[in-house]
Amino acid sequence: MKMFCIDEQQQPTRISFQKAALISSHGRTNLSFNLRRSIPTRLSVSCAAKQETVDKVSMIVKKQLSLKDDQKVVAETKFTDLGADSLDTVEIVMGLEEEFGIQMAEERAQKIATVEQAAELIEELMKETK
Repeated sequence: MKMFCIDEQQQPTRISFQKAALISSHGRTNLSFNLRRSIPTRLSVSCAAKQETVDKVSMIVKKQLSLKDDQKVVAETKFTDLGADSLDTVEIVMGLEEEFGIQMAEERAQKIATVEQAAELIEELMKETK
């Protein structure tokens, strides 16, 4: 099915449909409509850190922020989205250092904003100490 319509500059525009469409003007001389096509998308998020490390970091974040066990904390979770302020973030870093037996330089620790970033930095530091 092909239709033509006139745009604001009085230029004809061709509209093509893959499937049949019933359009009724109900006696109107001007007909307007929106064509929306739903395109399914797949979003995949990958984390360089091991899932085991991410899970452990998530557990520590929950503990440091006194979150309920059913609170969802995943790799993409930002500390600020959980209500953490800068002092909370320092406490999270201290908890991570203690749990993993590592030391984070202050400038690197300040760049951590998500569980994923923390897990990746931890794994990087653990490789450096080997």
